[in-house]
Amino acid sequence: MKKIALISDNHSYFGDEITEHLTGVDEIWHAGDIGDLASISKYREMATFRAVYGNIDDQSVKDIFPLNNIFLCDGIKVFMTHIGGYPGKYSTRVNKIIKEEKPNLYICGHSHICKVMPDKSNDLLHMNPGAYGHHGFHKMRTILKFDIDHGKIQNLVAVELGLRGFIDPNIRQL
Repeated sequence: MKKIALISDNHSYFGDEITEHLTGVDEIWHAGDIGDLASISKYREMATFRAVYGNIDDQSVKDIFPLNNIFLCDGIKVFMTHIGGYPGKYSTRVNKIIKEEKPNLYICGHSHICKVMPDKSNDLLHMNPGAYGHHGFHKMRTILKFDIDHGKIQNLVAVELGLRGFIDPNIRQL
């Protein structure tokens, strides 16, 4: 069994409040819009770290992380990219990859909207963890946590990290 934390759209934000939610996971997946690489340096040391670059990321991020990340995790084929749409509304690029790769789990970020929904026509589950940074239009900062056990996704939880724009002066930031 693998314990997964799925994060996205921090836009260079780092706050200690997220670290407690990432402690103890086996893998941390980031669905893009990282910003400053220093903002994820601690997370890259905590667990296996997989990511894709997003539309705000510069060449330093693109040199490390791909546009598309396709991998296997405990019996689940995962396709992760930053921008790609939702079931029934995929971009042409993403739709082609889904048809060719046939993932069990499709992950994207970008919208800052936490959403999990099945795609019955492609026999996959779609996840977007929302955003944990403070930049954007979202109200609540969110991440997703779940387990993968022999090809099954279990114990899915949406974690609310607090309101966007409210930064506790007692929390250390990068």
